[in-house]
Amino acid sequence: MSLLAAEEYTSALFTGAWTPARGGDAEVVSPSSGTVLGRVGLAGAQDVHDAAARAARAQTAWAAAFYERRAAVLRSAGDLLEEHEEEIIGWLRREGGAAAGMAGFQVHVASGECFEAAALASQPHGEVLRTAQPRLSLSRQVPAGVVGVIAPFNVPLILGIRSVAPALALGNAVILKPDPRTAVCGGAVLAEVFRRAGVPEGVLQVLPGGVEAGEALVAAPQVRVISFTGSTPAGRRVGEAAARHLKRAHLELGGNSPLVVLEDAAVEQAASIGAWGSFLHQGQICMTTGRHLVHESIADAYVERLAAKADALVVGSTEEDGAELGPIIDAAQRDRIHHLVTSSVEAGARLRAGGTYQDLFYRPTVLDRVRPDTPALAEEVFGPVAPVVRFSTVDELVELANSTEYGLSLGVVTTNPMRGMEIADRVPSGIVHINDQTVDDEAVAPFGGVGFSGTGARFGGTRANLEAFTETQWITMRTEPARHPF
Repeated sequence: MSLLAAEEYTSALFTGAWTPARGGDAEVVSPSSGTVLGRVGLAGAQDVHDAAARAARAQTAWAAAFYERRAAVLRSAGDLLEEHEEEIIGWLRREGGAAAGMAGFQVHVASGECFEAAALASQPHGEVLRTAQPRLSLSRQVPAGVVGVIAPFNVPLILGIRSVAPALALGNAVILKPDPRTAVCGGAVLAEVFRRAGVPEGVLQVLPGGVEAGEALVAAPQVRVISFTGSTPAGRRVGEAAARHLKRAHLELGGNSPLVVLEDAAVEQAASIGAWGSFLHQGQICMTTGRHLVHESIADAYVERLAAKADALVVGSTEEDGAELGPIIDAAQRDRIHHLVTSSVEAGARLRAGGTYQDLFYRPTVLDRVRPDTPALAEEVFGPVAPVVRFSTVDELVELANSTEYGLSLGVVTTNPMRGMEIADRVPSGIVHINDQTVDDEAVAPFGGVGFSGTGARFGGTRANLEAFTETQWITMRTEPARHPF
C-alpha cells in the first residue's frame, strides 16, 4: 500500500484532518528534470494561528498519556519509515535531488530518530533534591507545550524528524513547517507516517510555507519553543523574533567547516576523506567541508588527487540510477555558487577541477592557492566546492581555522590522534572528527555548533533532547502545612 497518493497533498495542509491552505499553493518540482510532480498547499498566517490553537488543545491529553503509549507511536513511526523506504527514497530523489545513497541514508537516520525517541519517552525525567527544610524537594522535566519546527530543503527528512520525534516522545505537540521546495519528502511523508502510527489529531501538524508562515509560527503565543535549522541570517531573524516573544529558540545554522590535513597524513586516504566531505549531496549540507587546510609539504599531491576524484564523479539526474551527485536545488543557489567560484578565480585562486555547470548540475570543483579573503573560502558556499589553503606551522593553521565566525564541525587527518586533539582544543567547534571528514550525524549523539553556527548542541541523545523540548519544574511537598510568622 502506497504511503502517499497525489490527491493527499495537492492543495492541502497536513494538519491531521486535511485542510485547505489559505496561503495558496506551489508546484512540486523535480530539480533534476524540471518536471512538475504535483502541487502542495502553502500555509498563511491564519493557518498557523489556527494550527497553534488546535495543537495547544490536543497537547494536554497527549502529555497525560502513559509513556508506553507515546513510545509505541514512535516505534510504529520508525517501522513505517522502514516499511515504505523505497517510496520515500523515490520522493527524496525526485523532489529533493538526493542521489540514491544519500536518500537511503536519510531514511535510515530518520527511522533511527524514531526508535531513539521511543526510548527517550521512558527515561528518568527528574531528580530528588536536597533541602534544608522538612519536606520532599524534587525537580522534573515537563513538556514545553507546543514546539514549532522550521526545517530546510537540503536534508529535509532528517532535519525535520530530529526535532519532531523527540518533541513528540516527551509529550509536546508539534507544528512542522518544511521548506516548500521539499514539502512532500520533508513534510507530507512525516505527516502520513505519524498519522498511521497513531498520533492523535492536532498533535502533529505539517504546514509548508514561506516567510509569512515562519513569522506566524514564531509569534504564535501557544508555541513555546522554536527549533530552527537554516542559514545564519535567517536564524538571526528567528532568534530576534523569539526573544521579543520571550520564547526559546534552538538555532542550527550555517557552517564553513575546516578539514585539517597534517603533514603525516596518507595523501590518498586524506583526499578521499576530503572529497566525501566537500562533494557529498552536492555540498548542500551545513557540515560540508568548506575549507581544506593542508600542510604545504603534501599540498601539491593532495590537490592533484582531490581534483582527480572530483573529475571522476558522475553528476546527473537523481531520478535515474548511476548518479553520485545530483542537482543544486534551484537556479538561484546554482548562480550563487558559480559567482563565488568565478570571483575566487578572478581573485587569484587556481581552478583545478569543475567550475562549470549544465542546467542545475554543478561539477564538483577544486580551488587551489586560496587565500583567507578569497570569496569561496570566506563565505559558506553550500555547493560542491573544495577550496584548498596551505599552511606551514600549527600556529598558522590555528589562525586559519579560526578565521571564520562559524564553529560547526572540524575534521583532522593525522597519524597521531593526540595531535588532532591538541588542534581541536584550539579551534572552537561544536563537533570534532579526528581522522574523518566533517559530515556526520547519529540520533544518539548531541549535534550543534557554536558562534555563527548556532546556539550549541541540542539534538540527539537523552540529555540534549530533554533540555531542548522540556521545562524544568521544582516541586516541594510537606506532610503538614508550613507555618510562617505572619
